[in-house]
Amino acid sequence: NLTQIAVEVHHLAQRARERKLTLDEMSGGGITVSNLGGIGGTYFTPIVNWPEAAILGVSRGITEPVWRPAAGSGQSAFEPRQLLPLSLSYDHRVIDGADAMRFLRWVVEAIEQPFLLSLLG
Repeated sequence: NLTQIAVEVHHLAQRARERKLTLDEMSGGGITVSNLGGIGGTYFTPIVNWPEAAILGVSRGITEPVWRPAAGSGQSAFEPRQLLPLSLSYDHRVIDGADAMRFLRWVVEAIEQPFLLSLLG
């Protein structure tokens, strides 16, 4: 579950800072998360690191005006929205495109509703 993952990531990050990770602890991943948002990166295309199957690129979050068509009130307008550009690259020999999109949709929903992720896992 999410709590177990958070605890293990914290433990591994601490070992990495202490330069005590073993080769076994650094291998065996199926996907990488690359975050260039912290240094201002936007809209990049991450490259899959063999033998992994995918890489998720996270860019810098931004606030931009988004057009909202008229709903029940009958008024259309631009509204500020927080956006987080994500890029998913994957090895199509391993992952079907529809499955990749479903995974990316799941990631978006988890970011938008993090409490549900803690409940559902």
